[in-house]
Amino acid sequence: MNTIIGLLIIAIGSMGQSSSYVPIKKVKTWAWESFWLVQGIFAWLIFPYLGALLAVPDGHSLFEILSSGDGAAWKAMFFGALWGVGGLTFGLSMRYLGVALGQSIALGTCSAFGTLIPALMTGTDLLHGKGLILLIGVSVAIAGIAVIGYAGSLRAKNMTEEQKKAAIKDFALGKGLLVAILAGVMSACFSLGLEAAEPLKVAALGMGTKALYAGLPAILMITLGGFVTNAVYCIYQNFKNKTQKDYFKIPGNVLFNNLLFCALAGILWYSQFFGLALGKSFLTEGSTMMAFSWSILMSLNVTFSNVWGIILKEWKGAGKKAVGYLVIGMLILIFSLIIPSLF
Repeated sequence: MNTIIGLLIIAIGSMGQSSSYVPIKKVKTWAWESFWLVQGIFAWLIFPYLGALLAVPDGHSLFEILSSGDGAAWKAMFFGALWGVGGLTFGLSMRYLGVALGQSIALGTCSAFGTLIPALMTGTDLLHGKGLILLIGVSVAIAGIAVIGYAGSLRAKNMTEEQKKAAIKDFALGKGLLVAILAGVMSACFSLGLEAAEPLKVAALGMGTKALYAGLPAILMITLGGFVTNAVYCIYQNFKNKTQKDYFKIPGNVLFNNLLFCALAGILWYSQFFGLALGKSFLTEGSTMMAFSWSILMSLNVTFSNVWGIILKEWKGAGKKAVGYLVIGMLILIFSLIIPSLF
């Protein structure tokens, strides 16, 4: 029963993340780098900080937790900075490929690297026992994502340039695929950051933090590192493109609108890792399901993002064959979620 509860919490967070790019479409007049920076303030600073405060027990402080673990917080922040490159290019993959295909390719790569690398680092044998189950589950997930990627290539062939631009303003398949793969590889560093920050969780539990919230301070340090990377790039782009006026020289009602939807996008995005931290507390420590939790989150993100892709009519004009492969890929992903429980 605990496993089911944990998976439901992770799924709810995933649904929020997959919905986070919808409010961004409501942001007006701002250049890409401007709204990406502002939503990042909410997604990577404000909400993670508020979440981390839930882990602080009476008589202690957040600083106490973060300063424990022999530099674990700094290690998590370092991996967060690397993950930030993935987050940055992840946003670009949405720009060039759309919500459905962009997230599918990026998250598929992220799923594989983010699940298997930590397992290898802890000495897990991927050819026997729990390690083999983990490898099978990840392989099935990647197969599902590959099918979805194939559906995306069929869509690109079947749609006219006008249809592509109508669905995705800056559609560019070749550039988008390269960016999405880079995004996936670098985004896997978030998973590595969670492993590096494990001493923070242990320290929080030792201070009396409820297991439900013990993983949240680690997420704050990882997203803080990611924010630094993204902020540097976005501010550079602001000056390069002379878009720094975006934040100030707009009517008050437009500014309020943009801040509101950036905040909504931020809390929806953060919900995936908030849900992951809470959901993992219901899973058995050291179990295959726990090791597979990162891949589960990524697979759910791909599934829900493609649902949004259909709702947003990104697949309109793609043809029945492309949509058929999309559905098959999503079903394979759903099947991959239950593989650890079959053994």
